[in-house]
Amino acid sequence: MPRCIRVPKKEGEFIRARLADADLLDKRHKIRADGDFLEIPVLCDSFEEYESHESEAEEREIRPADYKEILDFPDWLAEELPNSYDIIGDVALIKLSDTLLPYKEQIGNALIEASPSIRAVMLDDGVKGELRVRKLEKIAGTGSSETVHKEFGTKIATDPSLVYYNPRLAGERARTALEVKKDEVIIDMFAGVAPFPMVISKLARPKIIYAIDLNPEAERFMKRNIELNDANCVVPIIGDARDAVEDLPPADRIIMNLPQSSEEFLNLALSSAKSGATIHLHRVLERSELDDFVSAIVDKARSEGYDIRISRTSELKTYSPTMSVYVFDIVKN
Repeated sequence: MPRCIRVPKKEGEFIRARLADADLLDKRHKIRADGDFLEIPVLCDSFEEYESHESEAEEREIRPADYKEILDFPDWLAEELPNSYDIIGDVALIKLSDTLLPYKEQIGNALIEASPSIRAVMLDDGVKGELRVRKLEKIAGTGSSETVHKEFGTKIATDPSLVYYNPRLAGERARTALEVKKDEVIIDMFAGVAPFPMVISKLARPKIIYAIDLNPEAERFMKRNIELNDANCVVPIIGDARDAVEDLPPADRIIMNLPQSSEEFLNLALSSAKSGATIHLHRVLERSELDDFVSAIVDKARSEGYDIRISRTSELKTYSPTMSVYVFDIVKN
């Protein structure tokens, strides 16, 4: 019989994602709701503080687990196929090498066949420009790239061709939300469609969250997400963070998800933060430069008259063979 762990619904998606990362999630059986709890099928006797038990979890319909199994490509070509791709709502985003471009429609159709929840497949040419939007081309399926993504009990309306949203930061958004104390004042300086504010408003009880973004397209999605999630504590602000924060009250927590250049705004964040506040600074770095970067931002802050400490450093995701995206939790003393 399958085994399950019983977790509170509030923590269900967070635990499910961690089980998947550890290859301990039983994907052959369905997750079942039971009142305020979820029964999550697992491949282990226990996970963290949760003990597993025998269950009557339903089996899933067996389909090809990997789109590569559907494609009848010769070995030399199959080796080029990506091992991973992003799914945002019912839209898949995949990057292909030049060798695979002549076969893009076949690959897109195989993705849909392997995952019927995917409505459309977009060829992803990467994040472009100051507004951090993706250049996308539909290669299979129907409709546009606008979609609604579900994450930790929230609904995130987005269109990656128009506004910034990164589904791979779901775990970090939940981690940040679970650190938020009651009645915190929070500023998200580079909010995109406001996924950090949505998850925080769902999992915590902040007083107010100011969601700032430079992209005018973000306003429509922010307002829709506030409505979808009853997130009335979130205030959307369209404009440059340099100007916007001057009119805001001092914050207990500041989120800086601008991984290419966030440290350029650190002095601004420190001037907007209360004593004891935490700043979550995201930065893409060569792994070999990590220690030097930490020393540099501490020295820079102190040269500006701010006493800070780095309470936590975490690698969020791989960016390239030699680079990763990190988050630094910076405490203003």
